[in-house]
Order: sequence, then structure tokens, then C-alpha cells
Amino acid sequence: MEKFFKLKQNGTTVRTEILAGLSTFMTMAYIIALNPNLLTNFDTGSALWNGVFLATCIASGVGCIVMAFLANKPFAMAPGMGLNSFFALVVSNIVGMTGMTYLESFQSALIIILVEGIVFIILSIFNIREKIVEAIPLGVRLGIGPAIGLMLMNIGLGSNVGIYAEGNGFTTPFYVMRDFFGALTPSVIKTNMGDAGYTQMVLTVITMFIGLFVIVALDHKKVKGSVLLGMLAASVVYWIGSFTVLGTNPFASLAGASFVPPFADMAQTTLFKLNFAGFAQIGWFTVITLIVTFCVIDMFDTIGTLVGTASRAGMLDEEGNMPNMREALLADAVGTTVGSLTGTSTVTTFVESAAGVEAGGRTGLTALTVGVMFLLSMFIAPIAAIIPAAATSSALIYVGILMLGNLKKIDFGDMTQLLPVCIMLLAMPVSGSIGHGIGLALITYTIMKVVTGKAKEVSALTYILSLIFLIKFFLVA
Repeated sequence: MEKFFKLKQNGTTVRTEILAGLSTFMTMAYIIALNPNLLTNFDTGSALWNGVFLATCIASGVGCIVMAFLANKPFAMAPGMGLNSFFALVVSNIVGMTGMTYLESFQSALIIILVEGIVFIILSIFNIREKIVEAIPLGVRLGIGPAIGLMLMNIGLGSNVGIYAEGNGFTTPFYVMRDFFGALTPSVIKTNMGDAGYTQMVLTVITMFIGLFVIVALDHKKVKGSVLLGMLAASVVYWIGSFTVLGTNPFASLAGASFVPPFADMAQTTLFKLNFAGFAQIGWFTVITLIVTFCVIDMFDTIGTLVGTASRAGMLDEEGNMPNMREALLADAVGTTVGSLTGTSTVTTFVESAAGVEAGGRTGLTALTVGVMFLLSMFIAPIAAIIPAAATSSALIYVGILMLGNLKKIDFGDMTQLLPVCIMLLAMPVSGSIGHGIGLALITYTIMKVVTGKAKEVSALTYILSLIFLIKFFLVA
């Protein structure tokens, strides 16, 4: 272990790294079921759903393991949220354009992801992606971590926990911040949700904040693994509440669960099932536009997560650069390529990696632990599914708060630095996209430098990146 991961040099231990990996995995385990749901339009139990489920576990596991041994960084990867929804939309559009079945269109769209992965491997090998990282102004780079922190808090208090209730016919979810705390009075939300839904919401809120306070208390006492222990404490609270208050068995899903991976379905639907004949029907202009779009979003999502999380872990040098950035970006590219060949959308570095970093993860052993857990999830997915979303929200909120600390490094007296960061702080949680937040910050930074007579301070590559985002936001159909 010491030879591979240099634990002593990084001031960590095997125990700390494994606990950190488990913390990261628990906060992102939702992707195991959510990704196939999104990519198959919630066609649960179908052969395609099973194939995407296994592809999610395999691509995530391989990506994390490559990150561990190639870059020795504690960052975890999985099919990116937002990118998977966009991929599903692309597949649906291909169905409408060509008349192919959803499966045939899905297999055609995987080729786009394959090309993206290969492009990223080439760009990473020749250090082009690393040069792009360096082209992001230092002020913007310092603001990425806090912006991601706000996004994590928004996820934890918002979209991470959605409760379907009888009040609206179980059609759309109710959320903690928007609907519970946003209600004028408790009676309003209770009427809107119905008695059963409101009771579940109250249990969710209590669980979430008990977990958060346990994490804070344990961290204050310097207890190792405070994030993981807080999530476990929150899970126990929710499980007890389910039995005693909701009258439901939180472990009921384990009774009929299958622990045998559906490899036959994967071989039939997604494993190396690239539909080149269908791909040719899409049209080259559309294909190129889609490849560029996926590349831009994924590149800046990954760069933002790596820089933001590394900053929190103290892994950046004085110039704001992270050692082994090229290797970390290459791991991301390999994960995407493996995902395309097994049957899932773009694999990217997850912001939930911050949970493991906060738990003390500093080396690739954390990423290796996450990777092993993803591979084991092919067999133990039903167990991972019983962890309540409210428990993971506790960790996301806590880590998000800690990531705001980098704001003290921002020069609030320099408007050319402050305005881009402020816009990014709003853009990331509102849009849900790290890449788009960075893009808006780059555009704002460039324009501010030009209008203040400091155009020469902007590098040529920064101008190019700003132009690319302008085209993406306003001209790409």
C-alpha cells in the first residue's frame, strides 16, 4: 500500500483512506440505480435497464481504479448527472429523426461517447487538457470550490431528496427547501402533501439535520470517519422512524432482491453493441455538434470538480495547479471510453468526492475503495439501495459548507475577479452544471478585463475558451 499510494508522505493511513472511500461511495451510490433509470426512461427490469446498470458499475469501478493507480488522487468517477439526462434526450431525438427503436438509437449514440472518450485520451496524453486548466484565471479557479460547495448544499437541501405524495397524485416530488421550508405555514404543506407524505417529509428533515449535527460534533472531537458515521447515524434514525412512524419496513426491498448480476442482458443490449449503421443515419453535422457539446460540458465539469476538491484538500500549488492533473484527466477519459463500450453515458469526476476528501482521503487508495465498492455493487446493489437519501444529504450539506472556505482567498477589491466568481457562485447551483458555471465566469472575466483596459492580461487560450462558451450558449442549436 505504501509503495503504491505513498500514505505517509500524504499524512494518511489505510484506515482513514478506506473510511474516506466508503464516505464518498455512500454519497454517490444513488447513481447505480438512477443512471439506468434516466437512460432507459425508467424502464426498470428491462434487458436494457439491466445492461446499463452493470455498465454503470463497471465503468465507474474502472475509472476509479485508473484514478487510483495512475494519478494517486482520492477522486471518484461515475456517469455524470446532467450528461446522462442529455444523452437520454439525444437518444430520443435519434428515434424521432431516424425511426429506429430506442435500443438501436441508444447503441448508435454510444458511438458519440466512444469518440468523446478517445478525443479526451488524446488531449490528455498531449497535455492539451492540462493547458486548458492553466488557462482558467487564478481568481476563477479559487472560486470553483466555493461554487461547488453551494451546489452541493443545493443538492443536499433540494434535489437529493424528493418525496412523492398523495397531495398531487404522486406526479412530481416535493423537496425539503422549496416546499417544506418554503411553505407559509406547516398546515399549507401538510394540505398540499397529504398526511402520509407530510409525515415522511418531517422524518426526512429530522434525519437530515440529525446526521448533519452528528457529523459536526464528531468532526469537532476529531473523530476519524465523522462523515461516514454521521450518515450511518442518520440512516438508523430514518430506519427506526420508518418502522415506528411511517409503519413501513425500510428493508422490505431486500426480501425479493436478486444478488446475481444480469450479465446475459448486458451482453444482449449494451456490451460492445455499437450500432455504426444507425450512427451513419444521424447526420455528420449533428454528430459533430453533439460530440463538441459533450466534450465541452464534460471537460469543464471534470476540471471544476478536480480543482475545487483539490483546493479543499490542500493539493494545489501556489499557482493554483494540481500535481498529476494530466493523469487524473486521463483516468476520466478512460472511464468514458469504457462506459461507451459497456453501455453508459459520459463518465466524469463526481463532486461527491469532496465527502471523502473531508473524511481525510488524500491518495488513490480512497478512489480504489470507491472503485471496488462499485464493482461489488453488481452483487450488493440492493443493500446500497436501503441507505436513505436524507442520510447522504447530511454529508453533502456539511461538505458544501466547508468548501465555502476558499472565498477568503478571493480579492474582493478587484471587480474583475469578484464579478466572475459571484456569477459562478449563482450559476452552478441554479443551472446544476459545473461546466456552465465556469463558462459564464470565463466570459465575464474576459469582458471585464477588456472593458477595464486590461485586455493584454487575458491569455489567448482564455479568449478562445470564452468564445467557445459564447458559441455554445447562444449559437449551437
